[in-house]
Amino acid sequence: MMRWLTVFCAGFFAANIALAGFGLRDQDDPDAPKWAEEEVPLPAFPQDANLRPFYVSEMTSHKFFIDISTLNPGKDGVVRYVLVVRTSGGATNITYEGIRCDSRELKTYASGRRDGTWTKTPKSEWRPIENKPINRQHAALSRDYFCPNGSPIQTPAEGQEALRLGKHPQAI
Repeated sequence: MMRWLTVFCAGFFAANIALAGFGLRDQDDPDAPKWAEEEVPLPAFPQDANLRPFYVSEMTSHKFFIDISTLNPGKDGVVRYVLVVRTSGGATNITYEGIRCDSRELKTYASGRRDGTWTKTPKSEWRPIENKPINRQHAALSRDYFCPNGSPIQTPAEGQEALRLGKHPQAI
């Protein structure tokens, strides 16, 4: 048993060294550049004239919109935007969000209030985007519109065109 464990550990160690040599373990490299998020101000509150609908799924009766004036692909690989959700019950939810395309994560920066102002999200953190049948608006934005093949759109116009077409031309 001890001999098997020694062989297994040696093999595991050798495999990790080999993977590091191929650059697959950059996140463990202390000299690798660390990702840093840009500091961005809160956008203007959304106006109805700037809202563009997007398709989420047949499983929801809610209506989803992006304020195209706020669509901002950053140099940090995060696509930021204002999302407006109008529920089937008549409520409207407004959030300022960002999608980190390389890791398929979401962050909510602020929520809109009835008086047309923002409330910053306390302790806003990146969380994984889940592709569930219900409440999949973030998966739709990531996969179908703003992060085709895991890469962020390059310009606001590219994102606006994807919204207009109903899907980014490079989305799978």
